[in-house]
Amino acid sequence: MSADDAELLYQLDQDPEVMRFISAGEVSSRESIENVLVPRMQKYLNTDKGWGLWQVNVAESDEYIGWVLVRPMNFFSDSPEFDNLELGWRFFRSSWGKGLASEAAQHIKDALALQPEYKKFSAIADEENLGSIGVMKKIGMSYVKTYLHIDPLFECQVAYYQVQN
Repeated sequence: MSADDAELLYQLDQDPEVMRFISAGEVSSRESIENVLVPRMQKYLNTDKGWGLWQVNVAESDEYIGWVLVRPMNFFSDSPEFDNLELGWRFFRSSWGKGLASEAAQHIKDALALQPEYKKFSAIADEENLGSIGVMKKIGMSYVKTYLHIDPLFECQVAYYQVQN
């Protein structure tokens, strides 16, 4: 996805239930998409390496249902892990419970695992976000630890899962 997809990003963030574990249910404004999310995405976007937000559409209908994030773990810190890719996802509620996030994340992980520089794949989620933790488990990740994740935009207690490549 790119800056041209700001409207799609905005639409996805309009459901308080989608945003429940991200912003305590507060939906994103157009301004925050344009001035925070898109510029942040552009900092880690690298199509040659597979980094960015991968748009997920239903094959049969081409309906946009969400995205899968790929970037080095701890990208926005002083010590990003370039051999450890963070995977994340956000999907419309209408696609929840159908295995689509797991399928998309698995497909992307498998494609990136062919690149020898990637040794690990990791993901973080709010400890109560059982849907995301379920995706982590389905794509082969195991629980590592719970810790206070610090990002320039937020701090929160997260469950950290990982799988070796």
